[in-house]
Amino acid sequence: MNKDPGKDSAGDKARKGDRVIASNRRAFHDYHIEERFEAGLVLAGTEVKSLRGGKAQLADAYAMAEGGELFLYNFHISPYDPASRFNHDPMRKRKLLLHKREIRKLAGLVQRKGLTLIPLQVHFTRGYAKVVIGVARGKKEYDKRRTIAEKDAAREMRRAVRRSERS
Repeated sequence: MNKDPGKDSAGDKARKGDRVIASNRRAFHDYHIEERFEAGLVLAGTEVKSLRGGKAQLADAYAMAEGGELFLYNFHISPYDPASRFNHDPMRKRKLLLHKREIRKLAGLVQRKGLTLIPLQVHFTRGYAKVVIGVARGKKEYDKRRTIAEKDAAREMRRAVRRSERS
């Protein structure tokens, strides 16, 4: 695989063949994302079918280390309709697959620095469900306002450039 030296290993953009199922746009508004990790997801069969149908929500989801393992909480995967009574619990905790040293690093960051683990994106890579976890620090209200102001200013500059190109 070709890797750009300036890109994160988890990647900002989906690689060729990847299919993004859900992304947590709200996380970028509420948190400063300091680092990203890509983890595998342990899922039941009906959960995989629902994910392939795009029925997932990352709003309010978070990850936490527990007993040397990492789990994803509040990640809603809608029930798969054809499965009827064999369906999964939509809000159950789901195990994340990472190397032990990565789990220890993430657990240490959360304990020592008061950071939190937020899922940023769920996608399929070569048929496997993956989640991109962001190590995040909560934004203050004034940081959120500053971010909005910066985006507005950038949008206005783009509009001005387009207007000047037309005339």
